[in-house]
Amino acid sequence: MIATFFRMLRTGWVLVRHDALVPAEYAAQVPWFVRLFGGLSRILAIRGRAQNPGERFANALEKLGPAYIKFGQILSTRGDMLDPVFIKGLSRLKDKVPAFPMKTAEEMLAKEWGAPWNEKLATLSEPIAAASVAQVHKATLKSGETVAVKILRPNIRKAMKQDMDVLAMVAKLAEFFVPESKRLGPKVFVETAGRAVMLELDLRLEAAAASEVAEAAVETGYFKVPEIFWDLGGKDVLVTEWVDGKALSDETILSDPTYDPKDIAKKVMQTFLACSFDYGVFHADMHEGNMIVTEDGELVLIDFGILGRLSPKEQRFHAEILYGFILRDYLRIAEVHFEAGYVPAHHTVEDFASALRAVGEPIFGKTASEVSMSKVLVQLFEITEIFDMQMQPQLIMLQKTMMQTEGVCRRLDPDFDMWNTAEPVVKASMQRELGLEGRLGDFLDNMDRARRTLEKLPDATENIAALAKAWVDGDIDLSKIPSASPQSPERPVMKGFAWAGLGALVTLGGIWAAAQF
Repeated sequence: MIATFFRMLRTGWVLVRHDALVPAEYAAQVPWFVRLFGGLSRILAIRGRAQNPGERFANALEKLGPAYIKFGQILSTRGDMLDPVFIKGLSRLKDKVPAFPMKTAEEMLAKEWGAPWNEKLATLSEPIAAASVAQVHKATLKSGETVAVKILRPNIRKAMKQDMDVLAMVAKLAEFFVPESKRLGPKVFVETAGRAVMLELDLRLEAAAASEVAEAAVETGYFKVPEIFWDLGGKDVLVTEWVDGKALSDETILSDPTYDPKDIAKKVMQTFLACSFDYGVFHADMHEGNMIVTEDGELVLIDFGILGRLSPKEQRFHAEILYGFILRDYLRIAEVHFEAGYVPAHHTVEDFASALRAVGEPIFGKTASEVSMSKVLVQLFEITEIFDMQMQPQLIMLQKTMMQTEGVCRRLDPDFDMWNTAEPVVKASMQRELGLEGRLGDFLDNMDRARRTLEKLPDATENIAALAKAWVDGDIDLSKIPSASPQSPERPVMKGFAWAGLGALVTLGGIWAAAQF
């Protein structure tokens, strides 16, 4: 706890130096004591810093190291939560950090394989790409096949754990000192990001995720996943088929006549939608660097460190919402939200449908170049606040990936039409879910639940009978069972520690303020 506290202070100091703690642009939206602290902190800030507050925050994260870079990348996808101007500045955050030495990479391969790398490989290149979590080498197997060898950074697990502990502490302090931030769920967001990051640090899990998504790739035909060499993999090493092509982050892909950006954008979106709504499993980090297009136009997904999942109920919920927007059936969209319990019952379906119409009608049928998504997101955020909707932690991954994916498509094709692209995939999904196949599946599920309930009925009956007999015989007195207190007592707070953490809690102050745009 003490070590985490001091790491938090260091984090706060770096943010102060970059004027990223409580940016002046958002000072008016935070409580007075946070605003005062922010004003004083700017005295110590570096001069000549970036104008965009998101870019200043990105610079600070790069200074803090790989774990913070990863957190910033996840945060940069939360356009539903933050000011679009802030997001634009933060989006310059690149997952490019210095590679660790070749000697270290060879030592890690020897440790994983129990033998020098040249006993397994014919060739091994210097690192060709280095990110916050791992780096990649190009290699040749003894059989002559070209492969990609991904090696985890040494000691990255310990560093990530320490840094996520700092962010968790800051989130708790932010919710304590700035109660308005609770609706944004900073603690839930940090917990979700932390789980995703820690899972990413076991390359065996990444291999399993890639294998799972590969099944959807084969069945849909929209994309491909590189073959995995299971016998060479481990916790710190992943070996896959090498893919020749261009990453979507390559600017030349927009001008090279070999590639068709419009067709690629269509494949990217349909890949995401089909995986999400048809299979309930999707690549949850679909940025340009994780997608490669071969010369024959095939889309290849790589780097499955973060995998998203949807339950059958969630698949249907989101497919029905998107299909409702396509059909402009705002009443049905509202009903789906109420059925799922996402909107409190004291609101009316009709009022919520009207609010959705106000957002949907101005953008329906328009292309990406005609729609300001930042304004749409601000409107949606305002609606969720008006109707007391809470962030749904289980759907954070889907929401952020959908926005990330659309951003990629908009870059490839400024005239990208989300509605026409989504319609065939979502329509097929809804026909399956709400048609004969879906209804039959619902019926069988209900029958299975009924069977399990009936199996438990004899035991439940015996328990009730035993309780009734004990009451009649005077063995128990139900009137003396203590009732739960309507309000649990507040947990005592160590005032000294809380005030000592005041300087660091505003690490999230700028983030919270950005969300109030």
